[in-house]
Amino acid sequence: MLVALIAALPAFADPSISSKRAEAQRVLGEMNQLDSSLERAVEQYNLANVKLEGIRKEQRTNAFELGVAQSNLKRSRRAIERRLVSLYTSEQSSTLEVVLGAKSLDDILNRIDNADRVSTLDSQVLGQVKSFQAAVKLHKRRLAAAKAAQVRLVAERAAQRRAVEGKLAERRRMLSSIRGQIAQILAAQRARSLQMARIAQARLATTQREAQEHVDETVVGATAATPEGVTVAPPSRYGGVVGVAMQYLGVPYRWGGADPSGFDCSGFTMYVYAKMGVSLPHYTGSQWAMGVAVSKDQLQPGDLVFFDGLGHEGMYIGGGQFIHAPHTGDVVKVSSMSDSWYGSTYMGARRIV
Repeated sequence: MLVALIAALPAFADPSISSKRAEAQRVLGEMNQLDSSLERAVEQYNLANVKLEGIRKEQRTNAFELGVAQSNLKRSRRAIERRLVSLYTSEQSSTLEVVLGAKSLDDILNRIDNADRVSTLDSQVLGQVKSFQAAVKLHKRRLAAAKAAQVRLVAERAAQRRAVEGKLAERRRMLSSIRGQIAQILAAQRARSLQMARIAQARLATTQREAQEHVDETVVGATAATPEGVTVAPPSRYGGVVGVAMQYLGVPYRWGGADPSGFDCSGFTMYVYAKMGVSLPHYTGSQWAMGVAVSKDQLQPGDLVFFDGLGHEGMYIGGGQFIHAPHTGDVVKVSSMSDSWYGSTYMGARRIV
């Protein structure tokens, strides 16, 4: 993608300029590779955050259930204590004493029945005590395991954060070495991106106008089969999400970002889909598992498109274009699915249904 832009710049007769442009091209190629690995590191960081949130939820659940079990255990123990005091102070400590102390046959039967009921109650309470004791031990073990997992994940996340920051520092050093030449290239890239965005916005306005004039009759459900037996994805329910996404053109990339102050790739798609009432996780791998698969020739606006082995993603907007938060130093923008890097690393698409 950037190589073509470099080639499109005007040629200069000065060999020193040509040398600098060649150096800029080489460094830009290295930066593209670095950006790709950086995006992967960011998404691994996002995955650690998703796992950490799951562990925290598990800890909250187990802490609550531990409190309930401990409270129930205390009540059961108090009931047993009261029963033991009652048996110790009672003159009727056995069934024989119950019978000998009776005044009539009916009294004997009533006393035995009452004694049996008390014995059953004792057995139930003892069973509850054992059950609550086991529950307390179980939830304590689960909390300890979750805490250990949390410690490991926090350390893992810190290591991933350091890796990301190290790659960012490397990127800044590379950029500073040829800042002037890269500025020309990036300016050409931004101009092309803005032109693509204007075309996409015009197409979106036309689509919205046509949608108001016509109601398409479409098949609904998880999948639909053509007469030839070819299975196709259900129609997109969230084409309107593209209009939401386009509102954030120009927002800077920020790794770990998921709001208009800055987005990373999965944070961007998560945020705009949340505006439609759809909850997506902040991780490309998890979003890849959402919805249904869509073939490239069936892409519709709103579909999520994935690249570079789930290292990057964006949202298809129609016309062979998609909107995304590319990488550090860039902004939310429109790109072409046919651009060399995106075309060569395209992995697939998912439709949220």
